[in-house]
Amino acid sequence: MQPSPLLGPVVALVAWSIIMLFWMAIVRGAMARRVGIDLMARRGGRGQDLDGKAPAEAQWPAHNYIHLMEQPTLFYAITLALVLMNFDAWINVWLAWAYVGLRVAHSIVQATVNIVALRFALFFLSTLCLIGLTTHAALRLMHG
Repeated sequence: MQPSPLLGPVVALVAWSIIMLFWMAIVRGAMARRVGIDLMARRGGRGQDLDGKAPAEAQWPAHNYIHLMEQPTLFYAITLALVLMNFDAWINVWLAWAYVGLRVAHSIVQATVNIVALRFALFFLSTLCLIGLTTHAALRLMHG
């Protein structure tokens, strides 16, 4: 049995989240050294404690990583629900890949130039994809 094509976008977004995790760690590590924070001697700190102590740009990848742990959890849930319902119609596969592409673009914008209007547009479009996937899953449940 071939795996559902809906699993590709799930794996891709998890992989992207891991890339953002490394991006965040690299930027935060370098920034901590610049502001004189010894990460090995530090106890009980949180990444958000660095807000205001370092340039905002140094926190952008971290802020994006947090965003990838929020709404995308709904994407994972609804996409896996569609897989379990055997509803991997082309429109759902397209919506899932569009969601992933838009979230990757959102990450790149937020972690580099951080233009809020552009970030919002990408977030809004990705949310429309998520609404489409959810609507299809609901219709499948109602109509079999």
